[in-house]
Amino acid sequence: MSNEQIIQPHTKVQPRSVQGRFRTLKTGILIFAYAMFFILPWLRWERPYGPDQLILFDIPARRYYLFDLVMHAQDVFWLTALLFLAAVLLFFVTTLLGRVFCGYFCFQTLWVDAFRFIESKIQGDRVARIRLDKQPWNGEKVLKKGGTHALWLLLSFWTGLTFVLYWGDAFELTAQFFTGQAPTAAYGTAFILMTTTYLAAGWMQEYVCIHICPYSRFQSVMFDIDTLIVSYDKNRGEGTTGRIKPIKDMRERDNRVAQGHGDCIDCGYCVQVCPTGIDIRDGLQISCIHCALCIDACDSIMDKQGWPRGLVRYTSENELGGKKTQFLKLRTVGYGIATLLASVYLVWMISSTKQLELSIVQVRNPLFVTLSDGRVRNSYEVKINNKAMAPARYKLELEGLEGAELSLGNNVSDIVVKPDSSLRLYAQVIYMPPTTGSISKNREFTFKLTPLEGEVQQPEVVISHFMLP
Repeated sequence: MSNEQIIQPHTKVQPRSVQGRFRTLKTGILIFAYAMFFILPWLRWERPYGPDQLILFDIPARRYYLFDLVMHAQDVFWLTALLFLAAVLLFFVTTLLGRVFCGYFCFQTLWVDAFRFIESKIQGDRVARIRLDKQPWNGEKVLKKGGTHALWLLLSFWTGLTFVLYWGDAFELTAQFFTGQAPTAAYGTAFILMTTTYLAAGWMQEYVCIHICPYSRFQSVMFDIDTLIVSYDKNRGEGTTGRIKPIKDMRERDNRVAQGHGDCIDCGYCVQVCPTGIDIRDGLQISCIHCALCIDACDSIMDKQGWPRGLVRYTSENELGGKKTQFLKLRTVGYGIATLLASVYLVWMISSTKQLELSIVQVRNPLFVTLSDGRVRNSYEVKINNKAMAPARYKLELEGLEGAELSLGNNVSDIVVKPDSSLRLYAQVIYMPPTTGSISKNREFTFKLTPLEGEVQQPEVVISHFMLP
C-alpha cells in the first residue's frame, strides 16, 4: 500500500482564539444548545395524567412526552416526517450557505468548542499550549494535562448522564444512578456516551470532520457556483504579483497596489484560528466547516491596517468572478418547497391525530355458534384506545344488522376507559337470520363507538361481518 493511500497524521491543531461577530454567534449558539440539552430534563410540566417531566421518553409505557404533546408507538410516522424534514432542510441550507450546520450546530463542533475552551483556560492560548506539548514531562505538564483531561471526562460523564435522564424521571433516576439502583441499561448508555464523547471531542476532534463524517464527502454535490461559502478573494489578496508582508514601504496600500501586490499581508492569522487547520487561501477544501472564524481573523487584521473588510468573506464563486449570485434556481426552489411541504405535513399529522382509536377483530374459533332457539352468535375482540389525557365514557352500538343483540358482559351499555389507556374486551353479537328470501352467509354491518363523556371526540365506526351457517 502506497503512502498516498494512508491517512497521514498531522500535528495536533491548536487553534488561536479570535474575537468577532462570527465567534460571538458561535458562542451564543453553544451556550443556548448546552442550556437546552443539560437543563430540559430537569424542567417540570403539569399534565392531567402521566409524568410531570417536560420531555420524557417513557420506554415501558411506549410514550414520548413533549409539553402537552404525547406521542404513542403507533405515531412513528411523525418521526418519519420529522427525519424527512430535517434532511430536506439540511439540503436547502447547504445549497444556499454551504456547511453552516457543521460550523455552528453540529454536536461534534459544539462539544469540541467546549473541550478546547477548557483546554485554553487550563493550558493557555495557542502559543502556551504548543510550548507545553513540546516541553518534557514535569510537574507543570502533568498538572495541566491531567486537569484538562479530568474536566474533559467530567463533561463527558455529564453529557452521558444527561442523555440518560431523558428516558426516566430526572430526579428519581439521578438518585438511583448514584446509589447503584438504576437499571443496567442506564449505566451502560451513560458509559458508552461518556467514552465516545471523550474520544471524539477530546482526542479525535478535527479528524471526525475530515475523515469520519460522511457529510464532508457529499457536500460538493449540493454546492454550485451560487452557493455562499467562506472564500478568500484571491484577486484582491494576491494582486498581480502575489501577497507580501507589510515591511518598509509595503505598509501603505497605494504602494502595494502600485507594485501589483494584494491586500493579504501573509500574517497567517486565518490559518491559526481554523479549527481544522486549513489555509482558506488554498480555495474550497473538504476540511472546511464554514465556521467563519477566518473571516473574523482577517477582518481584525484589515481593521488594524485601515483597509476595507471582506478579503475573506461569505461569497459565491459567481460573485468572486464579478457576476451576480442567483438564489432563485430550480434546486434551491425545489428544496425550499420540499421543506415547506414537509413542515406543513408534519404539523397536519400532529394536529389531526385522533384521540380515539377503535379496532375490532372477529374471533374465528369457532367462527359462529348456533343456539338452541335458532339464533346465531358471533364473537369479536374489541380494542378501544383513549389517547386523551382525561377518562372517557363510550357507548358501543350496532348498525346495519336489524334485530341483532350486542352483549358486552357486565358492560352492557357504558364503557369507561382511563386516560391515555387502552381497553380490550369481548363482544358477542346474537342475530336471528331471516327465514324467507335469500340468505347470505356473510352479512356486513358496522360497530359504532360514541363518546359520552370526556374530551370532544368524533364517533368511530368499524365495518365488520356476521357469519351465518
